[in-house]
Parts: sequence; structure tokens; C-alpha cells
Amino acid sequence: MNYSQPGNIVFCDFDGTITTEDTFVKTIRKFTPEMTRELLPEIYALRLSLRQGVRQILESIPSRRYPEIIEFMRSEPIRSGFVPFLEFLEAQKVPVVIVSGGLRVIVETVLGELVDRVLAIHAIDVDTSKEYLQVHSDFEADTELVSKVRVMEKYPAAEQVAIGDSVTDLNMGLTASVVFARDRLAEYLAERQKSYIPWNDFFEVRDRLAERWN
Repeated sequence: MNYSQPGNIVFCDFDGTITTEDTFVKTIRKFTPEMTRELLPEIYALRLSLRQGVRQILESIPSRRYPEIIEFMRSEPIRSGFVPFLEFLEAQKVPVVIVSGGLRVIVETVLGELVDRVLAIHAIDVDTSKEYLQVHSDFEADTELVSKVRVMEKYPAAEQVAIGDSVTDLNMGLTASVVFARDRLAEYLAERQKSYIPWNDFFEVRDRLAERWN
């Protein structure tokens, strides 16, 4: 799908949003449990930045375990309604960009052929040439390894819709014209008095957007 500035565009988180579980958290709990136990609560409490915390966690994983990470994620389930949601967006000619604060390899592994139905994927890349994983992101900025707001700036539109569930989606949620929030993201936005639409599956997101756009 080619990008030309549309009337509407959707930015969708991956871990815990497209997937039924927070896939990234599930991965780091398996492959670096002690570091995750120590740092993840600090990240959720907003006392430790994503940029610092996620980098420390990922760079504590030996590169030799990278193939195991890919296999571990291969059969991860996708949240109900996601494919019909993509079909709806295609019919509306609305592009969707997946913006993940987790690993690109997890996104691409879980989505499989669905990768071809999204405009772009922005996530964390890793270099496996050294003993431990080395993290890289084209959108590293301020407190985030993947600044979702910087990604949004790359795709201007009349209405930017954000869909998310957790701490990596906070700034995106605060910036978007319309935000669908669940779980921790809903709590963060409520604390900041930012309006949001609660959701459980992509059928609900599709139906609310259909009402809004039609």
C-alpha cells in the first residue's frame, strides 16, 4: 500500500493490542526474567523511561537466543476481529501503521502474511552480531526507544486514530485525534483527563469508526 496523505489514518500498537497478551512482556519474562522483574514495575510506574528500561532489558539477552525468541512467538494468537478490521480499513481506503515499542521480529513473525496488508511497521530492531542483543530504533527520542509521536509526524492526516493498551502508547494516545484505549493505557489517559474510547476487540473498534466516518 502506497502512502499519500489521507483523510484518516490508524496507528495501532502491537503487543497486547493486536495480540491477546502483551507479547513483548511475555518474551522478556521468559528470556531475561530477573532483569524484567526488577525493571518492568519501574517502567509501568513511570519512574524509569522506556528508553532506558527496555534497552537494559533487551541488551541483557544473549544473541544466541534470538532464534528461540522467534520460535517462542510463532503461534501467538491475534485478538478477535483484527482481520475484519483490516478489511474495513481497506474498504475505507484508510491506511494502518503498526507502531510497536517491542521487537520488529515478533510483529512480523506473529502477523505472517498480514504484514502485506499494513502500510508500515515501526518497532525495535536488534543487532545479533555481538554476544548480547544490541538495540536500534530509527525513532529513538527523549524517553522512548520508539517515539510513536515521531512516527505519527511522518504520516500527516486530517484525523489520526490511535489504538493501544499500555505505557508505550501513552504519548501516542495523548497526541491522537481519536484514541481507543484499554488496560493500563486507559488508566494513564483517565489520570490525565484525556478522553478515550474503551474497547475489547477489533469488532468494536471497527463499528465505532464506521459510525464516526459514515
